[in-house]
Amino acid sequence: MRVYVPLTLAGLAEAHTKGELGPGPLTAYGVTPSLREWYVSDDLEELEYAALSRAAAASLRLIAGDPGAARRRVVVAADVADRDAVADPGRALDASSLGELRIATAVPLRLAAAVHVDSDDALDDVSAAVEALGAADHGDEDARFTVDGAEDHELLWYGVQEIPAIVAEA
Repeated sequence: MRVYVPLTLAGLAEAHTKGELGPGPLTAYGVTPSLREWYVSDDLEELEYAALSRAAAASLRLIAGDPGAARRRVVVAADVADRDAVADPGRALDASSLGELRIATAVPLRLAAAVHVDSDDALDDVSAAVEALGAADHGDEDARFTVDGAEDHELLWYGVQEIPAIVAEA
């Protein structure tokens, strides 16, 4: 199963140093039955993009939780055994957990297929979204619009061999 693990740039640097994403348990996103039902599509590419988008939103929350974090969303796409990525059936109807998976143990970085990172032109919008996230969570529509501004930016695709260059720029 392809999973999308949200990180910060510092988290990516740590994963590169350790050779693994973790320690477990990890929160990741993937094509779960609830995501399939919500998205109403059989196109795997579209469903994986939806899971990647959910992971990018989770990365934004990680950045918001660390005032010193670089203002770039980071998501690592990795391929893990289906049995290792488990959705919580009790949260299947919870819209905030669509596509959410738990991975019990660290994921070796050798299982990573790609890294997705914000471009330079997203930095202002990501920074503004980080500042607005709390208000958006409490129903402020203007703040929600600001958070959506970050979500409008596509993450760039990088091969895993490019991780050293990505973390060196951080």
